[in-house]
Amino acid sequence: MNRAASFALLPFSGLYGASVKARLALYKSGLLRTRRLGAPVISVGNITAGGTGKTPLVEWIARYLAREGYRTCILTRGYGRANERERALVSDGKTILADANQAGDEGLLLAERLKGQVAVIADVDRVAAAQWAMDSLKSDVFILDDGFQNLRVARDLNIATIDATNPWSNGRLLPAGLLRELRSGLARADCIVVTRVDQSNSIDALRKEIRRFSDGRPAILSRMKTRELRRISAAKEDVETRHEGGSAAAAFCGIGNPQSFFSHLRREGRGLCYTRAFPDHHKYTQSEIDELVGSAIARGARALLTTAKDEVKLRSLRFDLPCSAVDIEIDLEDDEMMRQLISRAIQRA
Repeated sequence: MNRAASFALLPFSGLYGASVKARLALYKSGLLRTRRLGAPVISVGNITAGGTGKTPLVEWIARYLAREGYRTCILTRGYGRANERERALVSDGKTILADANQAGDEGLLLAERLKGQVAVIADVDRVAAAQWAMDSLKSDVFILDDGFQNLRVARDLNIATIDATNPWSNGRLLPAGLLRELRSGLARADCIVVTRVDQSNSIDALRKEIRRFSDGRPAILSRMKTRELRRISAAKEDVETRHEGGSAAAAFCGIGNPQSFFSHLRREGRGLCYTRAFPDHHKYTQSEIDELVGSAIARGARALLTTAKDEVKLRSLRFDLPCSAVDIEIDLEDDEMMRQLISRAIQRA
């Protein structure tokens, strides 16, 4: 967003900020009620709109809980699905029961990554979804996905993720900036996870800011790493996605922070001759893919790279270049601290 547009939207940011402040005050006074789910709840969220790397963190926590023997269920709203007011059982922990249209891209991605380990439910009413999961799936621990502003649900561990490459945008509230609430809201967190630290040169300064806004909450640094490339379309000629010479691949995505994905690929040594960013949660059409492929070929691309989140919405489309999904996972610098925080939260619940 350019400066002129941001300035023009400042009055609307003022209205938005007033509504956020009023809502927080209603919960603090007890006029709006926070509900306990009857089982431990770990929330992962952020204070900005757009991608901060929370989905890989949700996956990391879910895998840890599954290894510890808990019947874990992820509660997600399921942004971008066809009917966000309808509950979707994405996975019962054993079987995938919904597609991307029913579950949303992130919900389906988590269900597929955690198949056989963790249940996933997409429902705007997380309280009702949790009650159903306890009754029907015997779930005994919940992960609240994108739950930092969902004050209706009480949580035993409240984690906020901050993207080191763009932590505060321009420091303004929506819609003039990307902040969902004031940075002082970080004081509600029990822990801050700073993502993509390898893509930033100002981590020390950011840690000082986080310490100030969060009243000294512990911060865990992390980075994203590629787990694997998964071929999703072989096209007519199966070509490797990494070539000597550096300019054989084009990359595209529809995520909250597309530049972080492109930077990740370049830091791994993948020369990109063309990049294209679509809106977050974008639903692709065949004509868009055809135009994308044409532009990529014109710039010398012999293959396409995209995110795992995008891949779940691309399976029915045709590609005239080989296309691969980049599976990314989070690498926590202090994973032992995270395990201790989770264990203590569950014991206290």
